This record gives sequence, structure tokens and C-alpha cells, in this order.
Amino acid sequence: QVQLVESGGGLLQAGGSLRLSCVASGRTFSSYGMGWFRQAPGKERDFVAAISWSGGITYYADSVKGRFTISRDNAKNTVYLQMNSLKPEDTAVYYCAADVSRVERVELHARLYHYWGQGTQVTVSS
Repeated sequence: QVQLVESGGGLLQAGGSLRLSCVASGRTFSSYGMGWFRQAPGKERDFVAAISWSGGITYYADSVKGRFTISRDNAKNTVYLQMNSLKPEDTAVYYCAADVSRVERVELHARLYHYWGQGTQVTVSS
């Protein structure tokens, strides 16, 4: 069983920055692919970014490319999402997810992740 705990959300104005963190339990975090997704009220959960277990592969949704950066620190069992130049349309609950398939890859589809955190709210005002 893997537990994921997100933190770092908040309320801020457009143009600001936030860094989300997701800490994972377990001794094999370094073999998990990790992803960030977000869900706005009344909308489906959307892919934001993903990183392979080694950190060697990353992938971003077009809507965040150039503004968000996903990274990981395997020594701390933590994956990060640095969000810059935030826009009101970035407002959502942000979830991290773990792919424990132990394959060096990134996954864009929520159904292919095995574990999810509880989410952290990000609200960007105009």
C-alpha cells in the first residue's frame, strides 16, 4: 500500500507562483512513476504533468508547458510541481498519483495510476 500526501496549495493572485509537494510512503518510491492531475469544479480530472521513476522522462499538458515544472527527490520520497505564471484557469484541486508498474515511462491517463493522494486546493484570482 502506498500513501500519498499533497501540500502547498493556497490562494494567490494571477501571475504568482506555488510549489506543490507530494510525499509518498514506502521504501520503493524511487521505482514509481509519478503524476500530477487537477480537477476543477464540474469538470473531469485532467492530466497536468508526469515524471518517470528515474526523473529522466517528463511530460506536460500543453496548457501548463513552459509554466510548470515537475521534479522529484527520491531520497525524500517526494515529487514536486513548481507552478509559475499562474492563471485563474489553473484553479483546481491538484492530485498526485503513483504508477507502481516499475517501468521507466510517463503515464498521461488517470486510470493507469494505482494510488492517489487526497488533493490540495489551488485558487488563482484575477
